[in-house]
Formats: sequence, C-alpha cells, structure tokens
Amino acid sequence: MNPFLDLGIRHEVVNAISEIGFEKPSPIQEKAIPVLLTGNDDFVGLAQTGTGKTAAFGLPLLELIDFSQKHPQALVLCPTRELCLQIAKDLEKFSKYIDNVHVVAVYGGANISDQLRQIRRGVQIVVATPGRMLDIIGRNAIDFSNVKYVVLDEADEMLNMGFQEDINNILSETPDTKKTWLFSATMPKEVRRIAQNYMSNPFELTVGTKNTGNANIEHHYYLIKAKDKYAAFKRIVDFYPEIFGIVFCRTKIETQEIAEALVKDGYNADSLHGDLSQQQRDKVMKRYRERNLQLLIATDVAARGIDVNDVTHVINFSLPDEVENYTHRSGRTARAGKTGISLSLVNVKELSKIRHIEKIIGKPFERKQVPQGTEVCEKQLFAMIDKVHNVDINEEQIAPFLPNIMESMQDLSKEDIIKRFASLEFNRFLEYYQNAPDLNIEAREGRRDDGRERGERRERSSSRGFTRLFMNLGSVDEFSRGDMLGFICNTAKISGKSIGKIDLKGVFTFFEVEDAEVNKVFEGFKDVDFNGRQVRIEVSGDGRSEGRGSGSRSRGGDRNRRGGDRDRKDRRSSRDKRDSGGFRDFSGKKQTSRSRY
Repeated sequence: MNPFLDLGIRHEVVNAISEIGFEKPSPIQEKAIPVLLTGNDDFVGLAQTGTGKTAAFGLPLLELIDFSQKHPQALVLCPTRELCLQIAKDLEKFSKYIDNVHVVAVYGGANISDQLRQIRRGVQIVVATPGRMLDIIGRNAIDFSNVKYVVLDEADEMLNMGFQEDINNILSETPDTKKTWLFSATMPKEVRRIAQNYMSNPFELTVGTKNTGNANIEHHYYLIKAKDKYAAFKRIVDFYPEIFGIVFCRTKIETQEIAEALVKDGYNADSLHGDLSQQQRDKVMKRYRERNLQLLIATDVAARGIDVNDVTHVINFSLPDEVENYTHRSGRTARAGKTGISLSLVNVKELSKIRHIEKIIGKPFERKQVPQGTEVCEKQLFAMIDKVHNVDINEEQIAPFLPNIMESMQDLSKEDIIKRFASLEFNRFLEYYQNAPDLNIEAREGRRDDGRERGERRERSSSRGFTRLFMNLGSVDEFSRGDMLGFICNTAKISGKSIGKIDLKGVFTFFEVEDAEVNKVFEGFKDVDFNGRQVRIEVSGDGRSEGRGSGSRSRGGDRNRRGGDRDRKDRRSSRDKRDSGGFRDFSGKKQTSRSRY
C-alpha cells in the first residue's frame, strides 16, 4: 500500500502524486499531514527549503476543501512570483484526478486582468504574493469571507523582504475563524510574533533543529585575500567541470559585474537581480532550468523562491549579513533528499562570521584549499575523457561520414588520436594555468597568531587606501548592512568592491570607501533625499567620534545637539511614512506597496 494512503490522502490524489515520483513521504510530510487533515488546529512547521513543504500543506488542502463550491476557501501567501507559480503548478498536478479544482496564481509582473478574470470565473485556492494580493483586494475584486485556511509559506523570507505590513492587511480581510498554517525555514522573532498575533495555541512541528541547515549539504570555505577572490572563484569553478550552481552576491552591481566578467572569460553564466524586468527574469530562469546556463549569479532577494532541481553547488561569493540568509542560500542545493555543496570565499576578517554561522546551523565548515593550476588541468582532462568514453553514438547518422574520417586519420596511430583529442581541451587550460600562483593565504603570506595576515596593521580608523565617511542614515531607517551597501553603490554608481567596512549605527553609519572613489560618493549623494530629508555625507574624524552622538566631525556642541534633534524628527518622519504604506528603494524615493510585485 502507498504510504500516503496510510496518512489519509485519497486514492485520486495518491495516483496523481505517484505519477510525478512521490514514493514515500518526507519527514515534514509524514508528521504534518495527519495534523493538518483534522482541520482543527493552527499550525507552525519549521523545516528547510527543499524538504517537501508544498505537499505537506497542499495535500491536506485538497482533502479539506469543498470543490463543489466556487468561492475562495484557501489562501496561500508566499514571497516571490517564482514560488507562487511553483506552488500553483504543484497543486494542479496533485489534483489531476479531482474534478472542478480551480487554483489561481496571483503575482506581480503579469497581466492583472487575466488574474481577475480567473478569480471571477470561480476559484477555491488562491496562491499569491503579498503585493499583488493587496492590489486585488484594493479593487474589491475578491471575497475572502469564506476562507477557511490561510497558509504562510516561507514566512521568514516574506518578513525579510519587508512584507510584514502587507501580511497584516491581507489577514485582516479573512475571517477570525480561519485556521492559519505557517511554514518557515527559520524562526526569527518576527515569525514568532506572527504566530502569537494570528494563531491560537498552534501545533508546532520542527523537522531538524531550528535555524539549522540541511543535513545533506557539505559546507566548505576557502581562505583567500580579497583581491584574489575572482581568480580563486574561477579556479574553483574550473575544478568542478560538471558544476551547476547558484552564485550569491550582496548587491545588484556586484552581481552584474561578475556575470559580465564570467561571460567575457568564456563561462556560461547570467545574472538575476532586481533591475531585470519580469520578461528578462523569466528568460534567464528558463535558460537556467533547461541547464543552458551553468552558473546563475544572483542577489538574495532575486533568488528567493527559486526551486531548481539538481543544483550541485551554492557559492557564496560574498557572505550574507544575516545568518538566516545563509540558510536560505545553502538550501538551494541538496533538494528532495539529494546532496550538495555550499562553499564560501572569505578573507581573514570574515573568519569570525564563518564561526558564527557554524554555531547557528549546528554544522562545521570544512576548510578547503584553492586548487593549484595543475590540479585544475588534470580534473578538466579526465572530465573530457569521461565525456568521450560515455558519448552516445548515432550509428545511422554518422555512418556516411565515417569513410572520410577514417581516411583522414589513417596516418595516425591509436595513441596519436587519443593524444590529439585529449589536447583539444587540455591545451586551453594548460596555457591559462601555466605558472598559476598559489591563491591560498598561508602559502602566500601566512597569518599571525591573532588571525591577522602578516603585514596587516590593526587600524583605529580607515583601512589603508580607504577613507572613512559618515552618513546620517542608520538602522532606524530600516537599513541592514547589505541594504546600506546597495544604497551607497547604486547612488554613487560605484562597485561594491570599492566599499570597505560598514559600521551601521542607530541613526547614522560609518563606511569606508577606496580613496579613488570618494569624490564619486560626494557627487552621487549631492541633493539626494531619503524619506523627505537630505542625506548628509561627511568625512569621519579619527574613528573615536562614534560615542559622541552625531558621529560626524564635530563643529561645536550646538551643532551636535541640533543634529540629534534633527535625527529624532527624521526618525518620526520615517515612521510616519512607513505607517502610511510606503517603503523605500535604494534611490531613496518613496514607493507604494503595489509596485513591489
């Protein structure tokens, strides 16, 4: 007997999921489905991405909904359009043998008229991103008065993307009697707050340990100098000839730069970031899913909701600011019980972040050596030999050409032919990696006992070659360090590589910029407003001014006091604008929530 039948799933659904390869329930499915099938409890399920959460809530929904009725009975909210489409398609596959099932995917970047038409026709399950769902609610185009179940999928990601207020507004349109099912990979305090506000004694289920990574993922790191990062990255990619990976960067600019550099260097790569139109995004993802791309270079936000099978490697070109983002990144590989590798390129200063991530995910990172040039050449050579050995031969199609091929090669021995075929690929890598330097840190400079590289000074203010600047925006303006990096780079039109340490405070920020780019920063931020106030950039003092309040170069106590008053007014202004439904983008301009998706 199929084990899904034992869980209480009807034959029609089991037949459908058997056709798409569901043989036995995953741990989250096995534990969640019996609870959800009762329909009596609110539910919190914690499990990593790629563990089968869609079926864990989707199969019970198909059992509990009355498909003879054509009004919305279930609402599934998720963070991205890709995940929205994926969930809707999965539900349609699961319900293949059930009559009158109507599922609509509601997401931005697509024609809203088509979505409204599907809703008017009658629908039982609505799968939506928060921004577009609010648009449709605002048009009075949907009635949620009969909704019995609300699913918040990837709740932590939705909150990371700033959808807290949208979720509140959407849930306020649903009956108090509904049951709320929350699924998340991690359990930050914001997700816990949703559970407290919208659930009554929820049944909590954790598969694995909270905030931990998938047990099938190996975590590696490479210790290199910052200036060698791109060279080391290419060498690691070359060392894995069959790599099919996602490369994560911190900013849109860095993403685009790396993708362009890879294409120029002959790699099969493309970028995915927030500046792409929906049509461009769909085109990139289509190429990646069809494996016409080997490397997808992406930001955290752009990659959320990507569900692509058989990703072999996740590469952290830059470590994320938040540990939760590392968990989501690494979860893009080793899906559906498969194995994968998450590797990170770090310098000495970032070792403490690696140790912190280890503690949170409960798994150690393995230190790896950047391959030497000869090792890469050997790996590529034998990869090509394997391809030749395993290639499928179309005897019928090649037969007419064989006589001429044999004639042209008759003066070559078997050994000569093998050497020539092998050299076609080997020579290219041999030429590139001849006399290639060792990129591992200890081999080049070594480390002091305190973890610093030899020759590296502990500096009180700016690092060598960098200028330390002050900005009158900080964490109260809802910036993370990653947000601030993107804001600076996009406004000043400079590369993320030009930014050093970012020290984010409550109402201000110190950040380092390469000396050569300082004028660009001042020029780029001239007359820039953020939520109605002018952004101030100043050269910081000696680095000891952090404790004095304003953080800028002191020009008298009155100025500092006025600056503090102004910052408090700015904070109130910022809160007022947020409460009215606005949010910021990196240009500093106020946007409306419906423009997100």
